[in-house]
Amino acid sequence: MRPEKDMITEGERPMESPSERNMPKGPALQAAAQRHRVLVVEDESDLARVIRRHVEDIGCEVRVAATGEQALHGAAATDFDLVLLDVMLPGIDGVEVCRRLRARQQYMPVLMLTARSSEIDKVLGLETGADDYLTKPFSVRELLARIKAIFRRMDALAAPRDAPDRILEVAGCLRIDPARREVLMRGKSISLTQKEFDLLRHFAENPGRVYTRAQLLDAVWGYSHEGYEHAVNCHINRLRAKIEPRPSEPKLLLTAWGVGYKFTTEPLPQE
Repeated sequence: MRPEKDMITEGERPMESPSERNMPKGPALQAAAQRHRVLVVEDESDLARVIRRHVEDIGCEVRVAATGEQALHGAAATDFDLVLLDVMLPGIDGVEVCRRLRARQQYMPVLMLTARSSEIDKVLGLETGADDYLTKPFSVRELLARIKAIFRRMDALAAPRDAPDRILEVAGCLRIDPARREVLMRGKSISLTQKEFDLLRHFAENPGRVYTRAQLLDAVWGYSHEGYEHAVNCHINRLRAKIEPRPSEPKLLLTAWGVGYKFTTEPLPQE
């Protein structure tokens, strides 16, 4: 069990000395030529202040919004690298904020923060388009690890490549264009969320290989954390609903019973 001081909870009121307030936030903050911009959307002011302080400590530029309306206004004015989004907000709640952010052309990663802990609430957040989900109270270390994992994925996507991404033609019916992030099933466009696309691409690039849920979390979400395998299950089901002719009888994305999942190496028969 982590020390209590390492946990972030609603209502936490940390005390800082004048010397602590005036200290630099660390060498990463001073040395970074271009810092990641983070929007913290949290209506509890003390909790927002704690989160802001820790996120600034890893070299990020942080802005805070107390309502869903403020969050949407801020996101319209600035291209943030990450939105830390509380679900329970006054006015427009976090789920609706996430939906509206996903409806925009400009993609912003979203890490949802909430006091709700039931699986259905987590699945709702992920289905709305959130990249990740963290339940209060959470440790500072876990929060920062999740943030860094999202930054690593986004930086890798933005990094220039020596050669263009190879278009994948799989199962005789599926065409995946990584550069355009487009998927065609027998010539028909399929709309996928970022995580659905990343998951499909990972399987398609490694047909026949069986992956456990923990391996998929590490490869696609950027971390492996016990208890979050439901995120994989949720995205597998959603992906099947979009690419399988009969999702209840999958022919492309197969279950390896007792182990995990794999992508077929066989062509899909013509319907």
